[in-house]
Amino acid sequence: MTLQIDTSRFKNLAIEAHDDGVWVVTLNRPTKRNALNADTVEELVEFFAAAPRAGVRAVVLAGSGDHFCAGLDLVEHHSEDRSPAEFMHLCLRWHEAFNKMEYGGVPVIAALHGAVVGGGLELASSAHVRVMDQTAYFALPEGQRGLFTGGGATIRVTDLVGKARMIDMMLTGRVYQGQEAVDLGLAQYIVEGSSFDAAMELARKAAQNLPLSNFAICSAVSHMQNMSALDAAYAESVVAGVVNTQPDARARLAAFADKSAARVRPNS
Repeated sequence: MTLQIDTSRFKNLAIEAHDDGVWVVTLNRPTKRNALNADTVEELVEFFAAAPRAGVRAVVLAGSGDHFCAGLDLVEHHSEDRSPAEFMHLCLRWHEAFNKMEYGGVPVIAALHGAVVGGGLELASSAHVRVMDQTAYFALPEGQRGLFTGGGATIRVTDLVGKARMIDMMLTGRVYQGQEAVDLGLAQYIVEGSSFDAAMELARKAAQNLPLSNFAICSAVSHMQNMSALDAAYAESVVAGVVNTQPDARARLAAFADKSAARVRPNS
């Protein structure tokens, strides 16, 4: 039985389902540059926990207004005056949300523009594919604000750019943008026009894959990165055994065998 997602429950996320299985999830706090408050994080947990069981075939994650996400809602953080334990538990909810994105098995394509800063970069790094436009810029200004990352930057951003660049970004507030950001791995695509349109195109392409294949790609690879090489090789063999013999793949394999399937060609 397919789980139903009640989109009316979400106040900080605008959620739209398309007929092809692509869902658009938009951070909807433009006057706050889509900064992540506690309620928004809870909505991310709720949506991405349900997505794999709700027939969601791909997600485009976007931000309303001029920015993708400016990170932690510092106004809320200041006014709440949290204890160390309270902030630790808030960070754990961030990790819950971002882990459900990365390991949930549904392709998540982030459409980046404007600020992708602090917790916004942690959110973006949890997506499987990141598309940036010419306005997007990336930074981790925690050091200048007397803070430390709490949403996985030490794991995911370090994995993207390396330890030395990660530390440099936090120490100095260094900002990356344009082709340099792509070259470092902060995004996989840069476009002249709309990053949202490009992300939708990629999501629709991914949504045409078999769900079990996408599940493996968008969960098993991340899990295997956390294993020793020996354990990862074993896990990969098990996943391949399940995915590569799925009945739904028979028609696609037959099309390849009789040469009716599209062949891989270099870009013209």
